[in-house]
Amino acid sequence: MRKLKVNELNRIDVDEFKEVEKLPLVVILDDIRSLYNVGSVFRTSDAFRVSCIYLCGITAVPPSAEIHKTALGAEFSVDWKYFKSTVDAVNELKSEGYTVYSVEQVEGSIMFDTFVPSKDKKYAVVLGNEVKGVKQEVVDCCDGCLELPQYGTKHSLNVSVTAGIVIWEMFVRLRPVWQ
Repeated sequence: MRKLKVNELNRIDVDEFKEVEKLPLVVILDDIRSLYNVGSVFRTSDAFRVSCIYLCGITAVPPSAEIHKTALGAEFSVDWKYFKSTVDAVNELKSEGYTVYSVEQVEGSIMFDTFVPSKDKKYAVVLGNEVKGVKQEVVDCCDGCLELPQYGTKHSLNVSVTAGIVIWEMFVRLRPVWQ
């Protein structure tokens, strides 16, 4: 086996990215403190053509050297919007026909390994603060909650790791025709 060179990967450029079909998924970041986590979510969102990222509350926005360090330029390809209130972001998406889920541990959550998204719907997922998770008021206005099953001693994953798992699984489960 020979490792491929960057120019052999046939990636699209930023202008092409802006024009191509996207995964019907919006990622909402609710009060994310770490700019490196924000950058990581941008990079993963670029890899799987997420439609948009909504940056809410204290979540930093580009341009930022710290975001760029982990995004590696994905902050230029992936569309994003800023909202002071995460509830306002959720309500906007719901009014546009999105089904919105918080990724959180709650009573009655849907275990993510059993979740089957419909290919004829648009989705948004809310990822919460590194310490406090998704705010209760945000959970309350979502259509439901998805929970990543965990079997170790810790009760949570890093938000950028959670984003990677959720975005990848949504990509796989929605199986876009352009993949």
